[in-house]
Amino acid sequence: MTELDLSGLKCPLPVLRTRKALHAMQPGDLLKVVCTDPLAGIDVPNMIRETGDILEDQRQENATISFLIRKASALA
Repeated sequence: MTELDLSGLKCPLPVLRTRKALHAMQPGDLLKVVCTDPLAGIDVPNMIRETGDILEDQRQENATISFLIRKASALA
């Protein structure tokens, strides 16, 4: 599993960096993303719907949002 700590970054950087990390991964790989930007809670799931990848888990604890994403295909 790859982990990406994007704490402190503001929109649109969490989405752009998540997309870039997913692009470099193989189908079936897991990516854990940690963000502090409240908009990431909306933007990251929307981006995942666009790419066709799978949002395995999304959690919010205080000001931190974490996502567990499974790479679905090489085309995303």
